[in-house]
Amino acid sequence: MASKDGQIHLYIVHTGQHYDYEMTKIFFEELELPDPTVNLNVGGGTHAKQTAKTMTRLEKWLQKIEPDVVIVPGDTNSTLAGALTAAKLHIPVAHMEAGARSYNMRMPEEINRRLTDHCSTLLFTPTENCTKNLIKEGICKEKIRQTGDTMYDVLLQQLPKAEKNPILEQLGLEPKTYALLTTHRPEYVDSPENLKTLWK
Repeated sequence: MASKDGQIHLYIVHTGQHYDYEMTKIFFEELELPDPTVNLNVGGGTHAKQTAKTMTRLEKWLQKIEPDVVIVPGDTNSTLAGALTAAKLHIPVAHMEAGARSYNMRMPEEINRRLTDHCSTLLFTPTENCTKNLIKEGICKEKIRQTGDTMYDVLLQQLPKAEKNPILEQLGLEPKTYALLTTHRPEYVDSPENLKTLWK
């Protein structure tokens, strides 16, 4: 984000960590978001490769536009890479969804969350519990703004579309007679034992 002429200019950087239609383009379309200003085309790879590629490609772009602040959402490798790159260039970092904790350091997302929070200048928390987590970790209260849950906001925005979706009829399902579970964290899906615990 930059405002050299008194106007706020918002740039959307797509790292390309998620790169197929179902994990990226569909969200821009359904949420009616503008196209990214730039796509770094990082692609797949190990955590280290993804993070390093994002940092080296993002660094050049940030040096070129010199933003006033870099806003990073969530807990992905892109989140951490964006925060570290900006912090090392002495650009203020604002973290959306700050303070969320699983307290499971085997999850890469937990590592990303903690490191991002501790190099951020401004932390936007979704809940009171997230705010308390940051204060417990020694983060200054003045840096924290409890703003609400952006994921919940998106859910409310998209509910009217979901209610019109004919999928229940197509699958022959009656309301309140089924359960839907989505899982994607490797901590669960890569372990048959952990996967079983989700059904208990």
